[in-house]
Amino acid sequence: MKKCSRCSKPATLHITEVRGGSVQEVHHFCESCAHDFLKNPHQHDTLDDADALAEKLAEVAGGRDLDEMDQIVCPNCGISFREFRSQGRLGCPHDYVAFERELMPLLENIHGEKQHTGKFPRRAPDGSERQYRLIRMRNELRTAIEEEAYERAARLRDEIQALETALGEPEMD
Repeated sequence: MKKCSRCSKPATLHITEVRGGSVQEVHHFCESCAHDFLKNPHQHDTLDDADALAEKLAEVAGGRDLDEMDQIVCPNCGISFREFRSQGRLGCPHDYVAFERELMPLLENIHGEKQHTGKFPRRAPDGSERQYRLIRMRNELRTAIEEEAYERAARLRDEIQALETALGEPEMD
């Protein structure tokens, strides 16, 4: 779900424009910002996607120098952070790792979360959601053990055992 271009509420109005023969989404507004925009459409400057992305990056950078951030380059595809800022597109899946420090605040600002949670079909049984939760908790347990966070690992172990009992699965050793 897209967020409002002005505030962090979910967008309900999406404005598209035809630029150079291609259709581009320009604005995303929540209901209150949409009313304001529709009353005074000429008061709002229309930023193209790259400018909007650069503005959002500067906002979430929190005082970090954009020139310093622009020097970072993905070792896999060779795209620089500057190229990402101008194009608005990453070059390969490895860019998420190469630009992680710069992208995380941006993704959290846009999506409201850093973790992709996905969706479950409405007609899917409750067990599939619990199964997904169980898999996620086992991964967290593995990470906690690797980090030697034994208190968190013990808590996760107990939660996993309770969930496995509820699902009727054999417990882990």
